[in-house]
Amino acid sequence: MAEPLFSVRGLKVALPDMTRKPMIGRAPLAEILRGLDFDLPKGSVTGIVGESGSGKSTLGRALVRLLEPSTGAITFEGRDIAHLSEAELRPLRRDLQMIFQDPMSSLNPRHTIFNIIAAPLRQNGLGDRLKERVAEALQRVGLPQSFAARYRHELSGGQRQRVGIARALALSPKFVLADEIVSGLDVSTQAQILTLLEKLAAEMGLTVAFISHDLSVIRRLCQQVIVMREGRIVEASATDALFDNPKEAYTRDLLAAIPLPEIDPDWLRPKAPA
Repeated sequence: MAEPLFSVRGLKVALPDMTRKPMIGRAPLAEILRGLDFDLPKGSVTGIVGESGSGKSTLGRALVRLLEPSTGAITFEGRDIAHLSEAELRPLRRDLQMIFQDPMSSLNPRHTIFNIIAAPLRQNGLGDRLKERVAEALQRVGLPQSFAARYRHELSGGQRQRVGIARALALSPKFVLADEIVSGLDVSTQAQILTLLEKLAAEMGLTVAFISHDLSVIRRLCQQVIVMREGRIVEASATDALFDNPKEAYTRDLLAAIPLPEIDPDWLRPKAPA
């Protein structure tokens, strides 16, 4: 197996439970992640799957340090980043990028596509040759340079998600978190976005954590899978091994829930002549 880009040990995350907050005082903490251990190999696409509330999105945000863990270690390229300050994290931000689930809400409606893609470049000291860099980012995701002058409402859902991918990859990061990025798209557009991400990951040598509730999407894209339930990892293995021989009953239940096409046998029978 390839050398890990991330090595996670004993990871726990607890967040305020606002449903149990008293009238006076702080909300009690609810443990979301309950001691996770795993590695993410360099240059691989790892699927993180589980039902709603399993902790998969919280895990993703901890990896890119949008959340600080309660305890545990997140070792990125040999350095534990779990409890670094924001100032210490700033030089690492360009290597830890995220593609959001809903591009409609993650793209600023007041900014052109040019400014949306240019913003992280400026913030990370890459403000030179901005026009050229933005054009390259758009070309990478299959959008024409003319789209730089458009606004988000002028794009389709698939085009907006391509802009989100272009923004994340403009900095040539080492790691990309893709959180449910095709869940709001139609099936045809989903396939196009997955093919694009697969191509770019291979070309750029990216390490990707791909979060989804859809195991059919995970099988299409990922080399290995982490299955989560109630804040714990219940199973982790290579994708083919997990689909061919799942070890845990919960994983088998998830696999059994994958919708399969059903063909009406009457549709196959030749129609009687009128």
